[in-house]
Amino acid sequence: MEAIYRICCGVDVHKKMLVACLRRGGKHETKQFGTSTEDILDLSGWLMEEGCEAVAMESTASYWKPLYNVLEASGMEVIVANARHIKTVPGRKTDVSDAAWIADLLMHGLIRASYIPPKEQREMREFLQYRLSLVKTRADELNRLQKMLEGGNIKLSGTVSDIMGMSSRRLLEGMLSGKKFTKDDIDEMFEDGTLSRKLKASSEQIAKDCNGILSSGQTAVMRMVIAHIDELSAKIKELDGIVEGLLSQEQQAAVKALTAMPGIKEVAARNIIAVIGTDMSRFPSPQHLCSWAGLCPGNNESAGKRRSGRTRPGNKLLRATLVQAAQSASRCKDTFYAAQYSKIAIRRGKNRAKVAVAHSMLISIWHILHDRVKFRDLGADYYNQFNREKKAGSLMRKLADLGYSVSVEDCGLAVAQ
Repeated sequence: MEAIYRICCGVDVHKKMLVACLRRGGKHETKQFGTSTEDILDLSGWLMEEGCEAVAMESTASYWKPLYNVLEASGMEVIVANARHIKTVPGRKTDVSDAAWIADLLMHGLIRASYIPPKEQREMREFLQYRLSLVKTRADELNRLQKMLEGGNIKLSGTVSDIMGMSSRRLLEGMLSGKKFTKDDIDEMFEDGTLSRKLKASSEQIAKDCNGILSSGQTAVMRMVIAHIDELSAKIKELDGIVEGLLSQEQQAAVKALTAMPGIKEVAARNIIAVIGTDMSRFPSPQHLCSWAGLCPGNNESAGKRRSGRTRPGNKLLRATLVQAAQSASRCKDTFYAAQYSKIAIRRGKNRAKVAVAHSMLISIWHILHDRVKFRDLGADYYNQFNREKKAGSLMRKLADLGYSVSVEDCGLAVAQ
């Protein structure tokens, strides 16, 4: 088998040690290093002295990141591989053999490199993943608060749309202080502006829903939950400011371009840019990007029979963001994505329809970033422009079955009762 690299190295990465196998032709040299910064610099210096052209390693948890950062700065080609793609022979697994196996695969070009964005982009991705975890935690706390209110027979969630809105907070403060509301109290709160006029429920209904039975323990815990929600909201806002400061002018322009698409707001656009970046040269076509993101049907065929076409695993942050954006886009009336969602949901179900819309949105995103063009919606009637005569004939036959007399001259069809 032809060798791609003359001198290369495979590294077996662990939490406390690194096993590096330097391969030069048919010869191997193996050394063990620690994982401190000083040890990693020693490894980098050794590889540079030996004239190493490329280094490969497994994506083991987050232990590969410090090693990748140091080797990336040295100018060597660094490849991070999926551990499932480079498994060694069963029953012959040691740290030394693993490093030698990685070096052997690398020398002959048998390792598929994972997409590793630049360091600044990786940092922003970590911050946005942390933001996502904070949002999920806040949602859990909101659900906990609502559950405790229901336990106290307070039906506030059925009266207002947001239990943490300004009007809701003022009602909650009164309830936690032990106040019992009457219709006159609610009317007075409406008059002095304490409650918003946008509340659709009547004063009498609000007073009934807010008067429950809360113990002193429930009151104390609910105050803790509300304080935690406020703290999480402040952290999310602070994190948004940090991410905003990290965005370059090119990334800010890309975020603005993506927000022109239905279903994509600024937060979703930042998540997308943090994962795929603005340089689409890494992805030769939109199909490559969709395959990497895990938003296209998988290939599983044997003996001429196609098996399950379920999507492959992809980047979790990108996939979750696009599926959520697709769900929002499906509710935007008179748009292509809404028409596509309706067309597929009837036949294949809502979940498959959301993934299909997310796939179409990612194709549009690739063209926006690659071709530097603005988003242009194809319109809700896009699918009606194909097979017009066939569709007209099908609709006329359905009307004829219902007992109607229909004729369409353009299609050359006539249906009589």
